[in-house]
Amino acid sequence: MKPVVLDTNILLDIFVFNDERAVNLKQAIVDGGIPAVASQKTIFEFADVISRPLFKLDEATQAAILAQWQSIAQQHDDSDLVTAPWKCQDPDDQIFLDLAYQLRPAILISKDNALLHIASRAAQEDILITSDYNAFRL
Repeated sequence: MKPVVLDTNILLDIFVFNDERAVNLKQAIVDGGIPAVASQKTIFEFADVISRPLFKLDEATQAAILAQWQSIAQQHDDSDLVTAPWKCQDPDDQIFLDLAYQLRPAILISKDNALLHIASRAAQEDILITSDYNAFRL
């Protein structure tokens, strides 16, 4: 089974918004049915986003969300991360693209248009970039 990288928007849907579209994905991750992979940089990005006042999450809730994600995600060391040959328009999203490139073949689930724009080029390197929450079943 291909490793799955989840961008911050997908993680928000899973852990903050409890989006119905992400129910099967979350269950597969929690059950260990799919290899969801995170790196230190992707975790820092998620931590930064959930700490923003927009989400109104207190520090204890933020810590619990991060602890849950870190307990179920396979950790990948950033120190040996290969840079993807494509540059994402949003530098904050480049880390997800680089991680998927390192892990290829891989699936990157994202709702970010800047990442989705790279999908056809990434497919040539056996990376599926998609907004489909059920792509892990492919």
